Amino acid sequence: MSKFAILLGGPITPTPRLKRQLDGARVIAADSGIAHAATLKLVPEIWVGDFDSSPKQLVDHWHNVPRQQHPAEKDASDGELAISEALRRGATSLILVGGMGGQLDHVLAHAGFLVALAKRDIDVFMTSGSEEAWGLAHKLEINDANNGQRISVLPFTDLVGFTISGVKWPLAGRNVKLGTAYTLANVATGPVKLSLTAGSAVVVTYPD
Repeated sequence: MSKFAILLGGPITPTPRLKRQLDGARVIAADSGIAHAATLKLVPEIWVGDFDSSPKQLVDHWHNVPRQQHPAEKDASDGELAISEALRRGATSLILVGGMGGQLDHVLAHAGFLVALAKRDIDVFMTSGSEEAWGLAHKLEINDANNGQRISVLPFTDLVGFTISGVKWPLAGRNVKLGTAYTLANVATGPVKLSLTAGSAVVVTYPD
């Protein structure tokens, strides 16, 4: 398995859990996401973006990292381009680092990436250190869920045959409408298993 970490913009909390998750990962930075590299003691193998949000001090500090320059007027975000580059380099597992705070349009776009990659059965999750998220399109297992941690499922579409176990309030084969808070704020009791017959969702947990 080839694990890649994609450094995105937005705040992170450099917890021991996050650092363990990144152990052994190859690293690609997306524009201003390279700011996390020093915090996490990582060296990206490539820096992707249009560099419109990277201050000069970052550009100077990371001048030895190869850059993949894109025009500002492009059809994809810097994060999307970095993910594509990781997959081109053979990634079989992705960790999107950051991307969960700041501008809502970008946060929702990142959630959309999780769903799209889940539909392709690509192993991927997103983390800020204090929050973690996965796309759910078929099946998902969160084996390192902590007993008592909050877990929420946010439908991206109507959900058909939604099942969740390993939580305080399990469900089996339930249909869940888009635009409901019915599946928010459950509580893990151990490893969590989720599945769908049809539809897609984003699963968010709070490990601390």
